[in-house]
Amino acid sequence: MARYEIIGGKPLNGTVTISGAKNAAVAILPAALLVSGKCRIENVPNISDVRILTSIIERMGAKVTLPEMNVVEIDCTDLTYAEPDAQLVTKMRASYYLMGALLGRFGKAHVSLPGGCNFASRPIDQHIKGFLALGAEVDETEEYVALTPGEDGLQGGRICLDMASVGATINIMLAATLIPGQTIIENAAKEPHIVDLANFLNTMGARINGAGTDTVKIRGVNSLKGGTYAIIPDQIEAGTYMAAVTAAGGNVLVQNVIPKHMDCITSKLQEMGAKIINYDDSIRITRTGPLRKTTVKTQPYPGFPTDMQAQVCVCMALANGTSRLTESVYETRFFGYCTELESMGASIRIGGKTALITGVEQLNGAVVYAHDLRAGAALVIAGLAAKGITHVEHIHFIERGYENLVEKLTALGADIRRVEE
Repeated sequence: MARYEIIGGKPLNGTVTISGAKNAAVAILPAALLVSGKCRIENVPNISDVRILTSIIERMGAKVTLPEMNVVEIDCTDLTYAEPDAQLVTKMRASYYLMGALLGRFGKAHVSLPGGCNFASRPIDQHIKGFLALGAEVDETEEYVALTPGEDGLQGGRICLDMASVGATINIMLAATLIPGQTIIENAAKEPHIVDLANFLNTMGARINGAGTDTVKIRGVNSLKGGTYAIIPDQIEAGTYMAAVTAAGGNVLVQNVIPKHMDCITSKLQEMGAKIINYDDSIRITRTGPLRKTTVKTQPYPGFPTDMQAQVCVCMALANGTSRLTESVYETRFFGYCTELESMGASIRIGGKTALITGVEQLNGAVVYAHDLRAGAALVIAGLAAKGITHVEHIHFIERGYENLVEKLTALGADIRRVEE
């Protein structure tokens, strides 16, 4: 098993370049199954989730090549229906997007239930609601979901989501792109990677309007052609490095970002004492003075993202006073990583969906365990800020979503290495 060994207490200085967005990549790669032609997808992050997805797609019969770093070419021209490899599907959460893509392309799908991070139950009931509205029949068991056309076939429909589910919005968009008629998704999620998926599909010939608003309209087309598309920068990776500077101190230029996407994160870090300057496609963040307490409540975009909850918690653990952190998306996301932070000296009291974090003068190195992707990133941040040596175990969770984490942090002056046993 591999782990990270971190000698903390060193401020971060220099420049870091943000990779392509994980959450966009894991939606766009399955979307390539809808395209009768070759897709060249650029700015693809080299992370384990992407490697798993490309393996699944290749085993289904697509031609997949990697002509250069961070570029994936997928040719599904001659693709015939095949069930995704069940063993690979269970290794990642976003594999459920294969349901919508296969239903849209072939009118049927049989996909094992996905794996990934286990910080909440995260049911797919809203996905199923969307598929039913499109005329599909659904057979759902504890192991798989099977989708077939209903008596009247598949056709566009109107779906009002009970909550602004990112996954359901994406899956319905994928399914509806090649289905006859117009599909309307009301109470749709508005995250940047949903807009990126719509832009990718439209580049290939889809007719999708309203992505980024709470009403998305998809007019089904007969086919999609090939083309070239570049994935947007990763909002959460950028926020993670900004939180690391906030916690450990320093002065870092974060390159290849869309500053507008970062507003919900930068505003809170500024409240805590970080100094932030936005440029056209980069952000400079500096933190030299003490941190101040703040209040954060996670919300769907454009609110503060749940995927940044754990990282900002580390900053709160080092701030003067008592901060309040409320999780409104995944109710059990505190459990696991907060216990690990407490082993490093943090003072955290959890009550339901809210954590009260009383700042301490310093965190101390310890052996800690990543329980999911973002919690693992938070423990890395804590190790960077802590006194002494921190060992982060179970780093396979972290490497699901962060490209070249050790190399990027080392370039900023961090003392971190990946240790193989």
